[in-house]
Amino acid sequence: MTGRTLAYLAGIPVQQVKGLSGKRGADLAEAGVKTVADLLMHVPRRYIDRSTKVDLNAVPVGEEVTVLATVQNVSTRRPRRNLTIVEAQLSDGTATVKAVWFNQGFRARQLSEGAEVALSGKVERFRGRLQMKSPAVDVLQSGGESLVTGRVVPIHPGVGAAGPGYLRRAMHNALARSRPIADPLPADMVARLGLGARDTAFGSIHFPDALDDVAPARTRLAFDEFFRLEVALALTKRWNASQSVGIRHQTDGSVLDEFIGALPYTLTGAQVRVMEEIRRDLAGPEPMHRLLQGEVGSGKTVVAVASLLVGVQGGYQGAVMAPTEVLAEQHFRGIADLLDLAGMTPDAWPDPRGMVSLFEAAKTEGSHHEVRLALLTSNSARANFKDSITRPELLELVAAGEVDIVVGTHALIQEGVNFDQLGVAVVDEQHRFGVHQRVKLKEKGDAADPDLLIMTATPIPRTLSMTLYGDLDVSILDELPPGRIAINTWAVGGSDPELERVYRVVREEVAAGRQGYVVCPLVEDSPKVEASSAVAEHARLSRVFSDMAVGLLHGQMSPRDKDEAMAAFRDGKLDLLVATTVIEVGIDIPNAAIMVIEDADRFGLSQLHQLRGRVGRGKHQSQCVLIADPTTEEGKARIAAMVATTDGFRLAEEDLRIRGQGTVFGARQSGLSDLRVADILRDAETLIAARREAFALIDDDPSLDRHPAIRDEVRALLGDAVEWLFIS
Repeated sequence: MTGRTLAYLAGIPVQQVKGLSGKRGADLAEAGVKTVADLLMHVPRRYIDRSTKVDLNAVPVGEEVTVLATVQNVSTRRPRRNLTIVEAQLSDGTATVKAVWFNQGFRARQLSEGAEVALSGKVERFRGRLQMKSPAVDVLQSGGESLVTGRVVPIHPGVGAAGPGYLRRAMHNALARSRPIADPLPADMVARLGLGARDTAFGSIHFPDALDDVAPARTRLAFDEFFRLEVALALTKRWNASQSVGIRHQTDGSVLDEFIGALPYTLTGAQVRVMEEIRRDLAGPEPMHRLLQGEVGSGKTVVAVASLLVGVQGGYQGAVMAPTEVLAEQHFRGIADLLDLAGMTPDAWPDPRGMVSLFEAAKTEGSHHEVRLALLTSNSARANFKDSITRPELLELVAAGEVDIVVGTHALIQEGVNFDQLGVAVVDEQHRFGVHQRVKLKEKGDAADPDLLIMTATPIPRTLSMTLYGDLDVSILDELPPGRIAINTWAVGGSDPELERVYRVVREEVAAGRQGYVVCPLVEDSPKVEASSAVAEHARLSRVFSDMAVGLLHGQMSPRDKDEAMAAFRDGKLDLLVATTVIEVGIDIPNAAIMVIEDADRFGLSQLHQLRGRVGRGKHQSQCVLIADPTTEEGKARIAAMVATTDGFRLAEEDLRIRGQGTVFGARQSGLSDLRVADILRDAETLIAARREAFALIDDDPSLDRHPAIRDEVRALLGDAVEWLFIS
């Protein structure tokens, strides 16, 4: 391997590149282009082909061309204030052309009579003569290289004070000083995959000789980017397997059988398949690291509780960690109801409101197993075995092993929270947790590491899961319970006639005995944001539907008030529930048949899909109404996608297409770099190949001792996020 490595170039600040000192370099660094390596991966967003040179007497009118000509004369005039016109007459010996520039006075200084120049732009006919308006121009000098005429011109994305022109010149300088760029990949891999040389790829993507050179260059650099990420993920997976001490759980037991047998419905084929995959992991000698993906309403919570009970029946504790207190409280209530349904609730379970199960079934008689469940967050401590409990009391019971399952937030991995024997941990909405948080949660185990099940209610495109969660095994719940009726989704604007149409449909649903939700983006009115607030909308809709019972639910209410509002809605005492996104997950009311989402364009696509999933859970045809007047193309695209499909995985792909991959890693994976060249959807096949090669390489060379250049590049370009792998 010869040349300068990317690891070496990652140690050179971008400010050392000619033209990028001062403000321009500072703006680039702030945007994440901090080193020369970062700069080389700041690839053009488009290209202008100015490589075709033609004689003036044969020039095609109206097309982008480059002509070489001699300046005959130059003049400047100022017909009015704030307008300067520079005109030049040029000839190539076959014909003449007039070039005109507006408010570019420097052109008069740049051009002189007799100078040889290259002009690039469109040639037009004006009053029978050839003319070019504001063409790009290079004064030709022997030994010089034009960057804007007579070639394919790259247009790099501007960053602050570093515009495309500055970046083009700086990139040319950086490449000249960096090349040849070393290739760390094994030669046989490059040949087998048909990848071009890395040095050639960098040269061709920034300054291609022809447009056809761009695609293979981009493919090579996209492969390199994916390969680095997949090497890090393969190292993570191998490290987890080699350094962890697992628990061989007893997966066949009466506790689990009793729970499944008490459910008032038959598990779907997907649930049975996924539970079998999880059982095999739990029975094995290595800790489970599995991602559970599931469509809205596919039954993830049942699978998660079953997994926790495998640990409980063997004498281990379980933990469920959610990203917010609201979601943690919903998980606590949902799991409590499932346990109550199976007759596994301790006799002391307080239920002063007489709430019925979410599944409206009676408690199973004759249970011999009681599962002690608790909620522990920064502000709450609750239990299903004690009417009132303080946080210190609950911490003591958890540490003593007298609580079977603990539901909480980040509080579960803080100092002062200790388990007796943590056996199974469930992390919900993994995209809000990083690798280090997962490691800290695992460290809450005793001598052995707990098995880890990561749940997400947001369907993830396969290619995205391969980059975000490539160190995990993946299970997918891709089947809904039988009898589900597709939700009818439609969109309206905010005009009075359109709103009256929505209200008419709501009245019809309530008159038929059904219930509905109205979701608002805000809790309180904000003078800075023009969007409906739940509090104000509750007051208004209480007047609009004066003959109905209209309730209110939002995250700033006390836990008791929230429970009472949900209990009233669940028991049919409320016709309409005005809420914020607090109802996004964990709410299962079969009688709710209409969902109205106000200012729908203010929600993300996955969030809209989750909200829609709160209806359509019973035997009645359900509807989702999106009220929106989107002002951006992205907002219009989200609304159109929601109306077009109810398939969560299709929506996930569409969401990725609409928003772009953006910060694919970032805080979600503790700082792993954004993808700069590769595109997860466009380069799916390249990603698959990179993953296959990376995992094969790590299987063959687990410590990368025989591939030190790859090791150095992964460490240098992915930074602190992977440093722990190499230290470990």
